[in-house]
Amino acid sequence: LGRGEVCKSSPSAAIDRQYRNGKTDEFMPPLIFSYANEQRVRDADVVLFFNFRADRARQLSQAFLLKDFDGFDREVWPKVHFVTLTEYDATYTTPFIFGREKLAHILGEVVSAAGKSQLRIAETEKYAHVTYFFNGGIEKPFPGEDRKLIPSPKVATYDLKPEMSAFEVTDELLARVANYDLIILNFANPDMVGHTGIVRAGIKAVETVDECVGRIMRELLELDGKCLVTADHGNCEQMCNPDGSPNTAHTSNLVHFIYVARDSAQLRCKDGILADVAPTLLFLLGLPQPKEMTGHNLLVQI
Repeated sequence: LGRGEVCKSSPSAAIDRQYRNGKTDEFMPPLIFSYANEQRVRDADVVLFFNFRADRARQLSQAFLLKDFDGFDREVWPKVHFVTLTEYDATYTTPFIFGREKLAHILGEVVSAAGKSQLRIAETEKYAHVTYFFNGGIEKPFPGEDRKLIPSPKVATYDLKPEMSAFEVTDELLARVANYDLIILNFANPDMVGHTGIVRAGIKAVETVDECVGRIMRELLELDGKCLVTADHGNCEQMCNPDGSPNTAHTSNLVHFIYVARDSAQLRCKDGILADVAPTLLFLLGLPQPKEMTGHNLLVQI
C-alpha cells in the first residue's frame, strides 16, 4: 500500500534476485515495479482475495478494510471493492463467494450440551486450530469451554528455537488437567519446525514433544484419565526428499493413533480416518454419537 522496494526489472527477475540473496517467500519484502507504477491498487479497483484460509487472510484483508489499521504504516489507503473467496470474519461487511458450511452437533457442541467441561490449549501458532477450526469455524466458545493461549516465541524461523513454547503449554495443562472432562491440545513443534526443512532442529522438536507428552501421560494415568494421540497430517517424519533436498511440505504418510489409559491393554485401535476421532472421544466420554457424525469408534475390545 504505497511502500516497498522499487524494482526496475521484471517480477520474475526480481524474485529470483531475492532468492539468490537468501530471502524466500515468507521473508521477501514488498516489491514495487517502476514500469507498472500506474498499475498499483487504486480507488474503485476490485480486489478479489482468493485465499480460502480465513486465519491466514485476515491480516492482509484488514490492511484494506480497517480505517484504524495499525499493523504497519500505510502510505495510501485506496477505497476498493473488496471481495473474499470465503467468509473470513463475521464482522466484515465485504461480500464473499462461498459461505460457511453449516456443521451440526460437532464434538465441542455435543460435549457442551452434555454439561461437561472442556479446555482448548495451544501456543499461538496452533491456537486457531484447537478453537476456531476445531469448532467448525465458530469463533465463540461453547458453554463450559475454556481456552488458553500460550505465546509462541518471537523468532524469525522456528529452527532457531525448536522447543517453541511446548514446555510452557505442558506446564499450564498440568496445572489444569484435573479440572476438565475433555482437553484438546496441539503441540506445534513437529509441524512448524518441520516446515524449516532443517533436520537437526526437527530432531530437537520431536524430542521436546516426546518429553512433554510423557509428562502429560504420567499425570493422566495417575488421575485414571484417558488419552488419544494423533495428527491430521505428516511433516517432520520426512524432512529430506529422495534427491537430498530439504522437504518443507506436508506429507501424505499415515499418522499414528495411540490410546493411553490404564485399560489400554484391553483395547486396541483400528485403522481409520480423521472423521473417526470425534466418535472415539465420545465413546471414551460415555456420550452418544450424533447421527451427523459419520465416523466410527476406533477402539475395540481385545
